[in-house]
Amino acid sequence: MLVPFSSGVILSVVLFIVLVFFLYASRMVRYIPNDRVGVVEKLWSGSGSVQSGLLALNGEAGFQPELRRGGFHFFAPFQYRVHIHPMVSVTQGKVAYVFARDGIDLPAGQTLADNSKVSDFRDVRAFIEGAGQKGPQRKILREGTHIINPALFVVMTDEATYSLSLDAQEKLYYEKMRGVLDERNAFTPVVIKEVTGSHDSDQLAVVTVQDGPGLLKDELLAPDVGDTHNSFQEPEKFIAAGGRRGRQERVLVEGTYYINRLFATVEFIRKTIIPVGYVGVVVSYTGRKGDDLSGNEYSHGELVQSGCRGVWRDPLMPGKYAFNTYAGKIELVPTTNFVLMWKSGESGSSFDKNLREITLITKDAFEPNLPLSVVVHIDYRKAPMVVQRFGNVGQLVEQTLDPMVSSYFKNVSQTKTFIELIQSRSELQNNASEDMRERFQAYSLEFQEVLIGTPKPQAGDTKIESIMAQLRDRQIAREQVETFAQKQIAADKERELNEAEQRAAKQKELTGSLVDISIKENQGSASVKAAEKKRQEIESLAQAEKFKQEMEGAGRASAIKSVGEAEAAAIKAKSEAMEGEGADKQLMQTVMLRLAESFEASKTPLVPQIQMGGGNESNAFSTLMSLMSSVKAGELAQSLRAANAVPGVR
Repeated sequence: MLVPFSSGVILSVVLFIVLVFFLYASRMVRYIPNDRVGVVEKLWSGSGSVQSGLLALNGEAGFQPELRRGGFHFFAPFQYRVHIHPMVSVTQGKVAYVFARDGIDLPAGQTLADNSKVSDFRDVRAFIEGAGQKGPQRKILREGTHIINPALFVVMTDEATYSLSLDAQEKLYYEKMRGVLDERNAFTPVVIKEVTGSHDSDQLAVVTVQDGPGLLKDELLAPDVGDTHNSFQEPEKFIAAGGRRGRQERVLVEGTYYINRLFATVEFIRKTIIPVGYVGVVVSYTGRKGDDLSGNEYSHGELVQSGCRGVWRDPLMPGKYAFNTYAGKIELVPTTNFVLMWKSGESGSSFDKNLREITLITKDAFEPNLPLSVVVHIDYRKAPMVVQRFGNVGQLVEQTLDPMVSSYFKNVSQTKTFIELIQSRSELQNNASEDMRERFQAYSLEFQEVLIGTPKPQAGDTKIESIMAQLRDRQIAREQVETFAQKQIAADKERELNEAEQRAAKQKELTGSLVDISIKENQGSASVKAAEKKRQEIESLAQAEKFKQEMEGAGRASAIKSVGEAEAAAIKAKSEAMEGEGADKQLMQTVMLRLAESFEASKTPLVPQIQMGGGNESNAFSTLMSLMSSVKAGELAQSLRAANAVPGVR
């Protein structure tokens, strides 16, 4: 069963509902969440409406400068309206941009509002009363939560735009500003870091300031004012130090920079690397005018000290430099030997890509192409002079060295025939080295060496090839003669080798035969010695036998001697009585008769059975023949006396 409400309860409920409706309609009580802020708008006031500006600073009707934070807030009925709005939240690693809808107008030439005097966006009254300027502010917001009155300030973060009661025209303006910020990647700080895995791609940032006084006359870049502005992160200090708008001479290197991208934009470029074997000659477009340091003997321009406008006298050594390429340029000059090749399709360095073979005209009207290479060195201390005089090494090669070298070899070729040009290449190369060394020194270059190639015919020229063919045929003939001679020597050596190999193969047999010969020689020597010994024995026996016979016939010899002497005396008497040839013959006859009788009586052989060698001894037969040849008595007597010395002859 339903219990009926009493009239008192119903009346209480009705009164409560009416009270709540009144409180809501009168806006006397408002609850603001703790993560929100309340912007108070005064609907009417005894002081009237705001006469100037956007906010009611003196109690007028309009947006009030003070915010309400979380909780219940009580207001006079029907006089205030509270706009609940989220707090400004900036994400970690991001930045936010602040735009003031009210304040003093920006003067001509100023891009961003000056925050040197008022920089606290939380205090709206202090901002307005402190002559804060309207428009985009130089100061930016870093990460975190910020309590900012959206009635005065529009805050743009990467995620949202915090604002209140914007009309259509204002919305369009802020949309365009967001587009500019997105294009500049302005909500992210400038991060410069080394490119992973490539030291050659290290970056730096060139800064272009969009606010501040303009550049002075004849200035291309804003001069460096030091680092009091913390690398452009504090715009007010930058301008106070005398910084000017425009592209800055100072650059940013590795690091993270929270820069207002409406105040300054950045452009990434690579660092300048001067490799080993090179120096960098700086040609500066900015800086003060410096004194000429080139000396009186150098008349091709001025060299200035580092930091001045012009060509710096001191080059940069090998290394990596954060050089602003808008402030000047660096010309690389090689300090090691580099090769310039006058040959199509080939290159010895980065400076000879446009060089071609030199077309010559010889004394006998041939027109060959001469390829050659020249080795050059540049003293690093003279590198600035080369750049000041020629601009760079490439222009030096193409505008000076190429005409000079070509002219030299064309002049030389006119004094020689084509064959002489080929055959005297070494002499030509040596002479060119001596002649061109002094010419190169005039251009602050050190000439090292010239290497001349073989002259070649031009396209379609067959005459030179004919001459070359004749020279080759001559050389082939000479080589053939030499080859035949070498072949003959090789054949002789081969024959000697074969003999040596055959001798080595028969060495065993040859050794055996030599041993046999030695044995037989030894045996022959032994036989000779045995025969000699036997001969001596026989000789000894013969002498003994002879001695015996002599002893036996001694008596008979004595008798014969006596008879002979008597007969000799008689013959002598007869010879003295007889004179002339008849006497001699008679004497010879008598002697021969007596000798015959003596040999017969003694029984001694006319020719000995054993011939004794050597000495003064002779056989009886020889003695007899000597006597027969004697025709005079005197000679006969002498022969007889000699015969007495012969054994067995008396």
